[in-house]
Amino acid sequence: MAASPSSVLENSAVLAGVLKEKRCKAEHLQTLKTFTAALKEEKSRDAVDDETFSSLFEFLSGLCDGLHSTSVEDQDQLSVSLQLTAESFRAQRNSCIQNPRNQKLLRRLGFIGVSVKILSFLLSSKADKRGVIFEPLRCGIQFLGNVAVGNQKCKDDIWQQSFPTLFLQLLAVADDKAVNYTTMVLHTCLDEAKVEQLCESQNIPVALRVMELCRTHPDLDWTILIATTHFFNSPTLVKRMYCGMPHLERVSLLELILAQLTEDPNRCGVHRNVAAFLSDSFRKDCGDVLMLATDSASSEEVLLKAQTVTLQLDILCEMTSDLGQFMFLQNDPDLLKTTVELLEQVHAVGKANSNVFSAAQNFSSSDEDSSFRSPVINFKAHLIRLIGNLCHGNASNQNKVRDLDGIPLILDNCNVDSNNPFITQWAILAIRNLLEKNQQNQEVVAALEPRGAAADCSAFRE
Repeated sequence: MAASPSSVLENSAVLAGVLKEKRCKAEHLQTLKTFTAALKEEKSRDAVDDETFSSLFEFLSGLCDGLHSTSVEDQDQLSVSLQLTAESFRAQRNSCIQNPRNQKLLRRLGFIGVSVKILSFLLSSKADKRGVIFEPLRCGIQFLGNVAVGNQKCKDDIWQQSFPTLFLQLLAVADDKAVNYTTMVLHTCLDEAKVEQLCESQNIPVALRVMELCRTHPDLDWTILIATTHFFNSPTLVKRMYCGMPHLERVSLLELILAQLTEDPNRCGVHRNVAAFLSDSFRKDCGDVLMLATDSASSEEVLLKAQTVTLQLDILCEMTSDLGQFMFLQNDPDLLKTTVELLEQVHAVGKANSNVFSAAQNFSSSDEDSSFRSPVINFKAHLIRLIGNLCHGNASNQNKVRDLDGIPLILDNCNVDSNNPFITQWAILAIRNLLEKNQQNQEVVAALEPRGAAADCSAFRE
């Protein structure tokens, strides 16, 4: 049966009586639980008066002082104090559910400040070693999340009192629920101005920790939302995170950006200047992939460096697949030149001797059961794809590829290759884009001697 507003008001006197006690007692817990349960009802939340919340605030403040003075060896009293703290946080949490009045009142009374103080104490307490802090920790974080929803002043107060130190500590807690609730609070508080603060060198560790959680805890939805909703809209933050990341974290970041582009390209939150940064990074880093053909190819660092290059390439391919906000990349002549030259280098290395870039006929094996996908898979095919994308409807780029002898190069990469499925199809599309409304390129193809796979392909003959 739901609690009536009058029963909630009756708890005010009971709470006031609890506050008169000099020492927290276990019997006080039931009083708080009754009050917390009543606050689940909307009418009850609306019925709570200022005096009741003032009493609760005094009670919470007393708990805060008591926790600081209670010895960790006094396990019975510490246990009672922690249970009462958790229940007080629950009451605060419930009172703020879809209730702007209570949010404003709790903020004015100072609940945010004392709650942050308790959370900070719990994280520094020796009791943490026994895992007894997790329940009050979770409930306190949930309160911060509920009081912040839809209330900018509460968001700002939480941010001012918790960023960056408390957020960073909470994101490192050895409790998945507490971490998840923390990412919810962080997502709720973030806005454009706060993302700018994240860009500052002393605050970057918070952003890096969020990205680390995206990799290690992919089931935490809030971390993904933070990255896609806030981080990817800030070119400065993406650049500084990327530069401060080890290669494994860079791979995770790039995979997340690629997922955004492929899953919902029309609503992609990636800033256009992030595209420019990734294009620049690709031009600088692309030579790393050639290390796969050397004796050091088995090195984890070499593999991760190569994987970042292939992910950069895949992202650029998606961005230039007629996504309007990113088609400015066609105007970057250095990107096209780098891509053609890299295709030429990779093709030459593969033909020089047997290595990972050589055309393979191993169709019986599959990477599907492997946890690691080789960076060379589809690499040449996607280089050709990017060239074709950059030349689509762009006469200047068509001419540049011709000047770089890129047309015969693409035609020479039409051999069946199990490392590059559909390379012939991408080559056909690229040649189509290179020849469209370009008489000089058409003449180049017409003058070539048909041979190999290209000669046998009806699409090329047409």
